This record gives sequence, structure tokens and C-alpha cells, in this order.
Amino acid sequence: MTKNILKFFALMIAVSMTASVAHAGKGGGNGGGKGKPIRGDGSTLAVKMVNDLNSDGMPNWNDTVTFNIVTTAIQPTVNLECSQNGVLVYAAQGGFYEGYPWPWTVNMTLMSGAWQSGAADCTAKLTTLGSNTILATLLFHANE
Repeated sequence: MTKNILKFFALMIAVSMTASVAHAGKGGGNGGGKGKPIRGDGSTLAVKMVNDLNSDGMPNWNDTVTFNIVTTAIQPTVNLECSQNGVLVYAAQGGFYEGYPWPWTVNMTLMSGAWQSGAADCTAKLTTLGSNTILATLLFHANE
């Protein structure tokens, strides 16, 4: 019984954190935000700032982000794509599991040769390595 209560509270905290991140992205002004989660199999995905150049707490062009994930999947991987006016300007992938051969790729700097400046709409998808099954999706806007 106690184990089930602890699991319930852990799940509620994870859901609450995800909801808080989604709510944080709803602010006014010039948009931005930390994202809107789209539920999959119970796995969750949330943006985590690594290097916030303007200290606004939200993803912007040239900031570095990573992701907080909750999943029971083996070899979870996040695929991130950002577009400006429907044109893909950034794509990155990182494995969020021990033994991933390129561990530095979990930190993703929001810029590229095709993305020199400006805002972009981003989609992060949580999958497992080598699978097209999407466990969770997160939509967020990166400000300029």
C-alpha cells in the first residue's frame, strides 16, 4: 500500500512539473515559453535550460537546452527540430541513457548555419534508439 502511494505521489509530481512547464510557456508579450507537452505512453519531456544567455528562463536563439525526461523506455533518445516559417533550420539528436557514445549531444545549442538569428518553432520528440515510436512530444517556441 505504501509503495503504491509513493508511486502515485511521484507520478503527480512529474505531471505537475510538466504542467508547470506548459503553463510557463503561455505568457503574454512576444511569445516564447518552455513548451506544450503532448502526451504519449505516460513518458514526459520538458525543456531544461543549460545556457540561458539573456537570463529570461526561456529558450531563445543561441541558448543551450537539454531535456528532463521521465520514461521507462530503454535507450531514450530526444530528436529536436526547429523551423522558421515552415523551413527546417535546426535538427539535433541526443541519447539520454548511460553508455550513449556521444553524451555531449544532450546539450543542444539553438543555432545553426541555416539558423543565423530570429525566432523558431521547435518540436522535441522522445523515442527509443532506432525506433520511430514517439513516446512523448513537446512543442516550444524559441525567441530571437
